[in-house]
Order: sequence, then C-alpha cells, then structure tokens
Amino acid sequence: MYKQLQRWTRISLIVVYLVIAAGATVRMTGSGMGCPDWPKCFGYIIPPTNEAQLQWKPNTKYSEGNVIIDNERLLVASTSFTTTYRFNIAMWEPYTKHNYAVFDAKHTWIEFINRLLGALSGLAILILFGFSIKWIRKKPIIFIFSLLALLGILFQAWLGKTVVDSNLFPIKISIHMLMALLLVGFLLVVRVASKSFGLSKKPSRKIRVLLYNTFVLTLVQIVLGIQVRQYIDAQVVRWGYDFPQYWLAAPQLDFYIHRSLSILVLLANAWLFLLVVKEQVEKIFIRRILWLIGGEIALGIAMFYFDFPFATQPLHLVLATLLFGVQLYWILRINLHRYDLSF
Repeated sequence: MYKQLQRWTRISLIVVYLVIAAGATVRMTGSGMGCPDWPKCFGYIIPPTNEAQLQWKPNTKYSEGNVIIDNERLLVASTSFTTTYRFNIAMWEPYTKHNYAVFDAKHTWIEFINRLLGALSGLAILILFGFSIKWIRKKPIIFIFSLLALLGILFQAWLGKTVVDSNLFPIKISIHMLMALLLVGFLLVVRVASKSFGLSKKPSRKIRVLLYNTFVLTLVQIVLGIQVRQYIDAQVVRWGYDFPQYWLAAPQLDFYIHRSLSILVLLANAWLFLLVVKEQVEKIFIRRILWLIGGEIALGIAMFYFDFPFATQPLHLVLATLLFGVQLYWILRINLHRYDLSF
C-alpha cells in the first residue's frame, strides 16, 4: 500500500545524504565559489571546462546572462547578441553581488556536481510529495511532513544562493548545514509513518530517557562541530590549504569542549548499549550508533594529530549526520508505532 511512498522516501534520503557529502567535499576542497553565480554556473547550464571559454571572443554568440572574466572582474551579458571584432562594454554589465572572479576547473565541477545533486534531491522530494497527496485524509502526518520536506528543500536552494552571493559567509554555510539535518528529520518521519511494524519488546522508560539525552548530546556535538568548522575556515583563509598543520595550532574553547564531550557521548551510548542488552530489546540501532561514534572519534583524532588527512573532514561530517539519522529513526520507531497516525 505504501510501496511508492516508501521507495521515494528512501531515494530522497539517499540523495539528501549524497548532497551533504558533496557539500562537505566542496568545503574541504575550497570549491564553494567554483560557480560564482546561481543557479547557473558562469551563466551556463553546463559549466565551462577551461578558462579560455570565459574570455571574450570576436564573432561569437552570447546569450543573456552568460559570464566572461575581464580584468579580474565578472561581466554579464545584458542581452543576447553576437560580438563583432571589437569589444563593446555597453553590451555587458558588471556582476555586483561579490568581486570574486577566479576560474578553476576542478573547483567549478565539484561545485556543479554538488548543485546537480541538490537539484536531484529536489526532484525526488517533489515526487515524494506527489505520492503523499492521496494520504492527506487517511494519514495527514505523511502529507504534512512531505510538504515540510518540499518547502525545506526550496528554502535550502535559496540558502545556497545566499551562500554564493555572500562569497561563502561562514554563518550562512552553517545554517545551510543545519537545514540539511532538518530535511533528514522530515523525511525520517515520513519513512516511519509509512511503514507497518511492531516492536518485539517495548524499551523501558530508562532506555527511552537515556536515548533522548544521547540524542541531545549529539545535537550539541554537531553545533559545536559547526563552530569549530567555522574557526577552521578562518584559519584556512589565513594559512591556506597547503598548511593544515596550522589550522588547529591554537584552537578556541569550542574545540576543547567538542573533543571532551565526545568521551561523554561514547560513555552514555555504551551505558545505553548495556541497558539494551540487559532488557533484551532490539540491538541493531545501538550497535550502529556505537560504530558511528567510534568512526567519528577516529576521524577527529586523525584530523587533529595527523593534519587533516584527505577526506577526513567530509567523512567526519557525513558520519555525524548518519548518527543523527539513526538516533532519530530509533526514537521515531519507539514513539510513533504506538499512535494512530491518521489523527
């Protein structure tokens, strides 16, 4: 009965997580301004592959919105026209949202893939919303959270535009990340609400309370991690990408809290595991949680002591969002299965 709904919820979740991974890769590689305009890339649907394509050329047709780089500035075609043998500045307008005018093919295509995945996630969520409409009366929660996911992905797209227009203002990047977590939450509600399942054994109140607390600790860790990441971004600007050994040479207090709190997170979830084993309730989620926490700690150690090995940053972020997802899914399973979701 819920087959199509479940399929598109699953597809939407997978693509959203791919977007999170791609966004983390963009940040790791410094590719955020690889496409300096939005939603196109240098004014093209398919971005250029070399800088020569962004140089003015005689006897060439340009469409309205196409971008060229001229004297370290971006110029935008004000209308569609074909150039003559002489450059006419009157046909071009300066790009005024920022003054970034650099082309790097690697950065451009990394950012373009990120945007392409974002567009695919929007399409998947739109299809999911379409299937949810027929459940508007029978199970309104499915329709409501599908609608929230659709509105969320549209807001996320707008946030992406503001990030580019601001030339990667760190706070806006962080809000962009938090919105991705909210999207995951909306989709997980739809996922649980559209599945028919029962629990082999109801967890005790002690397990539920501890699970809620460990989930809150995870959220605090994610927020602290975002603040640490903002600090690292500032250090990258200061030292450059070739000197990662200096990025955390003198970290702020947020870093030490984030690092120390990871021990508390591990201990709290180890305690949760012992309670789960003692009460003989389903262990699959707490096992996944412990593996994810172990991976998070290992990656954190690698970044701090081994100067940010390749891919450790995006993997650290992806594991954090997976941890958030597993914990929230477990909480939803425990709580939503007891209620009539048709209201």
